[in-house]
This record gives sequence, structure tokens and C-alpha cells, in this order.
Amino acid sequence: MLFTELIRKKRDAKELNEADIQFFVDGLVNPDVPAEQISSFAMAVVLNSMTFAETAFLTRAMARSGEMLNWEDQQLPGPVVDKHSTGGVGDKVSFLLAPIAAAVGCCVPMISGRGLGHSGGTLDKISAIPGYEMFPDLPLFRKVVKEVGCAIIGQTSSLAPADRRFYAIRDITATVESIPLITASILSKKIAAGNDALVMDIKCGNGAFMGSLKDAQKLSRSIIATGAQSGLKVHALITDMNEVLGNTAGNALEIQESVDFLSNTHRDVRLDEVVVALVVEMLLACGLSFDAIEARQKVEAAIVSGAAHEKFAQMLVALGGPADFMERSASYLPKANVSLPVPCDRDGWLSGVDTRAVGNAIIELGGGRKQLNESLDLSVGLSGVLPIGSPLTKGQALCVIHAQNTATAESVRTNIRRAISIGDKAPANRATILERLTE
Repeated sequence: MLFTELIRKKRDAKELNEADIQFFVDGLVNPDVPAEQISSFAMAVVLNSMTFAETAFLTRAMARSGEMLNWEDQQLPGPVVDKHSTGGVGDKVSFLLAPIAAAVGCCVPMISGRGLGHSGGTLDKISAIPGYEMFPDLPLFRKVVKEVGCAIIGQTSSLAPADRRFYAIRDITATVESIPLITASILSKKIAAGNDALVMDIKCGNGAFMGSLKDAQKLSRSIIATGAQSGLKVHALITDMNEVLGNTAGNALEIQESVDFLSNTHRDVRLDEVVVALVVEMLLACGLSFDAIEARQKVEAAIVSGAAHEKFAQMLVALGGPADFMERSASYLPKANVSLPVPCDRDGWLSGVDTRAVGNAIIELGGGRKQLNESLDLSVGLSGVLPIGSPLTKGQALCVIHAQNTATAESVRTNIRRAISIGDKAPANRATILERLTE
């Protein structure tokens, strides 16, 4: 079979069989197959979609493209359960959720990715911590999960390598927004990691890849059904992404906000609601709790007692990070040269945000990628981001831009100001958790 024939078949909206899909996945792990052909195939899928059967074939083939982890011989202290987000702006949930879940009895082998499109990546953010080993060998990964209870790492060359290459190519070719490709990418990693259960955070809104509730529901059902075919129990929460999640957006800045959250210094209301709801769902999905109220009490106790803070610190040390990072994070994280407030030009209420434009502004600052292997400036981004519904006075800072030079900061300030709407009345309250879906 020729790769061009495979592209042509999907271009013409024909259904691929399991052998076709396996041929494509074999091509993903073959460096001789050029990125141009892979991106052409991805665009054909974006335009013509895939059937449920094709999606399931692709998921399983990418999961099997490398090593499949099995935790049964590890005698872990708890069930293996993970969370995955479809991505958004300011989404630092993983850094909070993983240690909280570990503190309440879960084992969380979290395999994360780089930024995708306008959304930030968990792996890019945690790379701001000096010494942290994002790609440990599998024995170390297993050891940390068993001894600490959680480990946040990137895709190693041995785990779902087909998805690793496909993910990077989709990031820069406008082929992210495809329900079958998102489904296969997420589940291939989670199945390869040997999870017993998975909780999905499906973002919905103008800063999400799923802009409408209908699309978010469709993706949720796709992931739940495809997971079930592979023996993976999946629960999903659809959460709002019509504004930045938390008060920061940008790699090192989000790590600092995560430290503040786990230290009980500052817990943004919307961020707190999403994190707690997802960990509760993890406990329900893996059977550690059968009552949401009881699960919520466990989660809150893990945060307030400092148990989650300690788990995060242990994970950092086990994977090469500084032993005193949680106490001295500000001295370790990179800092930008310029801080420039974005002032409000009149009195009123913050009534709306073009969240995708905010994500693109982070890319313009150098905190996200325009090209496949582009290096990032981990120090840049936004802090002090005000939530929708905030009362405003003229001259008040809507957020603070962190940049390497004044010219870039001023250019981004113009874009940020255009992305924020100010009204004369307080906007209606908007739910943060929009829907819960299970099998």
C-alpha cells in the first residue's frame, strides 16, 4: 500500500479498515514517512471525520505502537486512575489534581503533552522547574508512582510513540480540532499507561477546542465509548473555558499559582471548583468513594492538611527537582524582564473575554509554539488576570503582562485589551461545571 493512496482514500471520505489504520500508525513510527504526508492525512480526517470503528482502531493501534504498562506486579497501594484535559488557557489543574488524588489513595501515572495550538501544555509548564526529569525511564516512572502516588511525565519513546509524533504535527498544522483524533490521542496514552479508570475534563467555550456544549458532549461520548471498548472506565466533566482558568496564563507563572494553591496561600474560586470536582470524580470512578459528599470531604482535607502539598514536593524530588522548591519556588522559576499592566479604560464590569486571543497572546510573547521544534520562553505570560464579573474602575489593571522587552509587551497589551469586553452592568453568573457524563 502507498501512503498517498491512504491519504486519497480518506480525502474521498471512504472508511478505513483496521489494516489501513495499522498501516498509517506504522508510518507514524517510521521516520522515513515525511511529516507532510502525515499532516495531509490529518487534514483529511479533520474534513471528513472518522467512524466510531475507525477511531477505535486508531486508538488501539497507537497504544500498541510502544510498550504497554501493566501495574499488577507492582503491588500498588491504590487503584491506577488518571485525569486528562482537552486543553485551555491557564489550565494548571494537573499540578493540583495529581498530588491531591495521591494524598487520598489514588495512584496517578500522568503522561502529559506539550502545548497544542493556543492552549498551554502541562509538560511545557513543569519544565520550568529546574532539574525535573520529564522523560524518566520506565523503571523510575514505576518507582515514583508506587512510592509517591503520582508522577507527571511526558511521552517517552517507548510509550505510544505513534501518538507522540502525530500530536506534535497536529499542533502546527491546524488539525487539532477533530473529535476522532482527539479521542485516539488521549486514550492511546492512557491505555498504554495501564490505567484502570480515567476522568476527562472536557473544556467548552471560546478558549476550548470544543466551542459548543453540543461538541463537548459529542467528544465526551466518543471518549467514554472508545474507552469502554478497550476496558477503560471513563467519566467526563464538561467545564467552562470562556475565560482564563485561575489568575495566571504562562508556563512558570502557572507553576507559581499551583504552588500557592497547594500551600493554601491562594485558591482561585473557579480553579478550585474544577480541581475538587475532578478529584471527586476520580474517587468515584475507581471505587475509593461511593458518595460524592464523602469524597469532597477527603479532597478538602488533603488540601488543607498539607498532604497534597507534601505529595507534590515528594514527586518533584523523586524526579530530580529541588528539595526546597515548594518553599523557594520564586527563586527557582524563570522571570521575565518586563512587567506591564493592562489598564482598564473606563468604569464598568468585566463582561467577557476572547480566551483564544489570550492564548494566542501567550504564543506571541514566546510562551507557545509557532513551529514544531521551537523552544519556549518559560518566563512570559499573564498574572493577576481578573475574572469575568469583576467590577472595574478606570486605570485598574485587568492583568499584568510578563515579557522580555517593552515593545513586545506593548504589542500584546493592545491585543489583550481588544480581547476583553467591558459592560455597564454585571454579567449573569455562569456555571463552571456544565455537565457530568458516565457510561
